[in-house]
Parts: sequence; C-alpha cells; structure tokens
Amino acid sequence: MVTKLSRRIGFKLIVVVGLTMIITIGVYSYFNTRSQRENLLAEVERHAMQLSETVKNGTRYDMLFNQRERIHIIINDIGSDPAINEVRVLNKEGEIIYSSRAESIGRMVDKQAESCYGCHAADKPLERLSISERTRIFRIHPDSARVFGVINPIYSERSCWDAPCHAHSKQQQVLGVLDVTISLADVDERIRASTFQVGIFAVSAILAASLIIAFFVNQWVSKPVGVLLDATKQVGSGNLSYTVPDLGKGSIGLLAQSFNTMTMKLSEARLQLFQSDKMASLGRLAAGIAHEINNPLTGVLTYASFLLKRSQNNPELHEDLKIIVRETIRSREIVKSLLDFARQSIPKKSQSDINEIIDRSVAVVEHQLAIKGLKVVRKIDPHIPKITLDPNQMQQVFVNLLVNAADAIEDNTGAVTIASGILRLPPQGIVHIKAARCPSGHDLITTEYKIEGIPAIRVKARSNGDEGFIMLDPIYGLNRHRYEFEVLEGKQLDVVCPECNVSLMMEEGRCPVCGSNLFSFSIPAQGDVEFCIKPKCAWQRWATVDSVGKKVYAEVCVADTGVGIPKEDLSRIFEPFFTTKGQKGTGLGLAVIWGIIDNHNGTISVESEVGSGTTFRIRLPIS
Repeated sequence: MVTKLSRRIGFKLIVVVGLTMIITIGVYSYFNTRSQRENLLAEVERHAMQLSETVKNGTRYDMLFNQRERIHIIINDIGSDPAINEVRVLNKEGEIIYSSRAESIGRMVDKQAESCYGCHAADKPLERLSISERTRIFRIHPDSARVFGVINPIYSERSCWDAPCHAHSKQQQVLGVLDVTISLADVDERIRASTFQVGIFAVSAILAASLIIAFFVNQWVSKPVGVLLDATKQVGSGNLSYTVPDLGKGSIGLLAQSFNTMTMKLSEARLQLFQSDKMASLGRLAAGIAHEINNPLTGVLTYASFLLKRSQNNPELHEDLKIIVRETIRSREIVKSLLDFARQSIPKKSQSDINEIIDRSVAVVEHQLAIKGLKVVRKIDPHIPKITLDPNQMQQVFVNLLVNAADAIEDNTGAVTIASGILRLPPQGIVHIKAARCPSGHDLITTEYKIEGIPAIRVKARSNGDEGFIMLDPIYGLNRHRYEFEVLEGKQLDVVCPECNVSLMMEEGRCPVCGSNLFSFSIPAQGDVEFCIKPKCAWQRWATVDSVGKKVYAEVCVADTGVGIPKEDLSRIFEPFFTTKGQKGTGLGLAVIWGIIDNHNGTISVESEVGSGTTFRIRLPIS
C-alpha cells in the first residue's frame, strides 16, 4: 500500500512541497530566533552600559573627595536591584575596594579569568578598550544562570595628580575599573519561551500548509489524474466510446479534451478500419461472384437478343424484350460497378442526355411503384444540353434514389417527384476542395475526420497559449469548421501545418469584412484558398475559382412524401454500410451514389424532415 501510494504524482508533489516548506520555515525560524536572542542581548548590553555610566558619573565626585561611605551607599542601593548581580570597583592591582556584596570587599580577582583578561593581558593594564572587549557573558557556577558583565575603566584626571593630596602619579592613566554584572536568568527564560513559540508556530504552519496543499493537490491533481487513469483503462479495454467529464479550463482540462478527441478519432479510425475491411471483403465477394452472375446474365442476354430479333412483327413483345435486353446489360454493368466501387475505377464518360437517362430510370421502377400505389411525377426541363458523364452509372444513381424514395413511403399513398433544370451558381457552397497542400507540400486533407461525410482539411492553430487542430469545411465558402480547443473572443490565431509546423499565415492582406489576419494553403494547379483567421467570420477567397464566376449546373431533384430521415442520421447516410432500413438495406446504395457523383465533379445534398419527406439534390457541371 505504501509503495503504491508513493508512486502517485499527488503524493510526490505533497512530499516535495512539504520538504520545501520544512526547510524554508526551519531556516526562517532559526534566523528569527537568533535575531531575537541577539536583540535581547544587545538591549541588556545597552542597559548595562547606561547603568555603568550612571554609577561612574554618580560616584565621580565622591571618589575625587574620597568619600568612601557615600560611595558604599550608592553602590549598595544600585546593587539591591534583583536584576543586578553585583556592582564592584577594582583598583589597578585587581583588589575589590567597593562592592554591593560586602563579603567581596578586599578580595583579589583572578587576572587570568575571563572577566579580567582584557585589562591585564601580559600583566600590563590597557588604557583603552573597545565595547566588545569590555563586555563578557559567563557562568559563576556550571549549573548557574548566565551573567552579563561590563567593565568601565576609571581614568585618572588632572586633579588626581596635581592636588596637594594627590594619590596617583601623572603617568598612571587607569586608576581602576567599575564592573557591573547583570543576571541573564530572565533574558534566557524569554529566549527559551520565544524559541518554543517559534517552534510551535513553525510546526503549526508546516502542518496547516501541508493539509491545505494536500487538499488542493488532491482536488486539482490527484482526482483529475485518477479520472484520466480510469479513462485510459476503459480505452485500453476497448471502450472507445468512453469520455472524460469536464475537468475545467486548466491544463488538465485541456488534457481531458484532447483525450476525448483522441478517443473519438480512435473510434472513427476503428470504424473506418472496420469499414475498410468490409469493403475489402465486399471486393473479394464481388470478384468471386461476378463470374457466377455474369454467366447466367450472358445466357439471358443471348436468348433475349435472339427473341428480340424474331419479334419484329409483334411490337408489344418487341418492346418488352428490348427492356429485358437493356436491363440485362445494365445488370452486368451494375456488377461491374460494384467492382469499380470497391476498386475506385474511373467512370466511362460520354456526351449524354440527362433527361433520357431519367426516362430510362423511371421506366425501370415505374411498374414497381405502381404496384405500391405510388405515382411518379416528372418535371423535366427539355432545354438541358448534353453532359459529359457515364450514362450507366448515372442511371444507377437515379434508379437507387427512386427505389429509396418508394421505400420511404410506408402508407402506399403518395408520390415520388423527379425534376431536372438548369442553374447558374457561384462557386461558394458548391466547389469541393479535394486536395490541399502546405508550402512544404504536405497533404492537409484528413480522412480521419469528416464534415457532412466529406474528408475535412486539417490545420494546427495556437491561441493564447493553447494549441490544437482546426477541421476546415472542405466545401468552399461554407463555415462549418470544427475547433478542438476554445478560442477566446478577441484572441488571434496562428495557423501552421500539422506536419512540419510551417506557418500558413499571410504576411500581407486583411479580411475585408472584419479586418483580421488571413491564412492560406494551395490547391494543386488551382491557386491558393484564403481564410479569415477570426472563427466567427465566414469570409473566404479562392481567386482561381472566383475568376470563373457563376457556373452552369444541371440539377436533378428526387423528392418523396415519405417518413423522412432523423436529423442525427443526415450526416452519416452517405457512409458505406450505414442504413436506416434495418435488415432490409445494405447501406451501400447511397455510398455508391456519392462516389459516382464525386467522380463526376458534382455534388449531392439531402434535405429531410421527419414526417414530411426527403429531397435529394444532384448538381452536375455542364461543360
């Protein structure tokens, strides 16, 4: 248990911060106690020096006139203070001539002792002493309280050698010393009490700070890290749908957001891998059954063609056989198209009449719709020119959409409408960016993230110290971008290539709408696309495409009055193997349609409302 606890980052942080606080508070407490002790001793020294000068000045005239009784009285009165240990006067020989303790008078002091060495070094008294040499701290007995002593030299004055009764020669500078000793028992007690208080404060501060730090480390580090650890275990066990709850806006919160983004991408990658595996299986299945299907189709086609030649005199039978021959040929093309979808083959394009393809498609499914009680409404524009496309693939698109429309009408009452027309549209919202390059040539298109089923354009951005990816809408002119991190209002972005970190920012030019900076990337053989750096600004410019102006498109709409598609499913309906029909559908039809339209440089969109019906809108460029 202890070993497991010691491995946690929160425990390590608490230990490191705790040790730092112990050292810091310990050093502070040591120097604080030392400073208080020195201040107290300095105050005692100042008091002792003042007291010594007071005694010296108070007994000066009495000593000049040799009034010994008055001197005794003054010294005894001062020495009666409990805080004063002893007041004494020593002559030049070291004899105590005055003392607040009567038993000390007449004694000789030890000149080699600490208290007298400063004045009697080498048996020769000094004339002048510094303050530090005049004070000392000592103990009378090893177990007694400390005593602070200060000596004050009594210097010879003129009246001492020129008076008629002089007792000293002019050459004698120091006549004696006044020695005042003060007990440090109270001071030492205060020092001990102060040291104890500082120690208690230090221990209390360390404990309180440690508890506070432990609480916040647990709240800000240990718990979030534990949540992330549990999340990694969930992901490690295969649960890629697991998401980390919101952990705030700090670094760990951003880490949680990045973790959720990572799991989302892993889930998408796993799904794509699964779908790729299914596609590979579909390709192998299609390759395996193509021969088996084509053989009977060849037989049907052969005999139907033979009967068709013999039915010239029977117009009704002849028309039916023509449909059989045509649809048998189309069945073979569908098998081939299935292989083409799996192998991403290029369509066989030719100049074709889109309205004729619509008529053939309706003829195929009209009988099927009539059985269900549904009618087909045609709204055909006869002025649409011929378009370069693969007629078989385009018929497959229309037939699939008509069948899907019929399946969506569950009450067998309603209509399916197919309409064609000509539109002139600007490139914004229409042109699909299929390739994008940074200045170093790295591909910016990512298949790991899609917007409305289309691979997005991925760039990396930095803002206010944060960094993350931006998934740009691959449809030129639309602003359905996805940001993996929060962009604060008023903060600018710095956009770079996610592979080489080369800047995509433009040195010149400003957004004509909001005045913000611009970034850009190149489209091979089609110039550069420019974007405004401000997230809420939808301004974009693609000079090469914009210079062409409005383009002519043929639009085909297939609408039904069926049940509609739920909004949450709209973004996925073009994904392979995604179906809203349950066991009745394979989920491949709309994926095939999207691939065919994309290979024709067209677009397909869907509008649907539950309970009101669905409209698929196909736009093909007229060249």
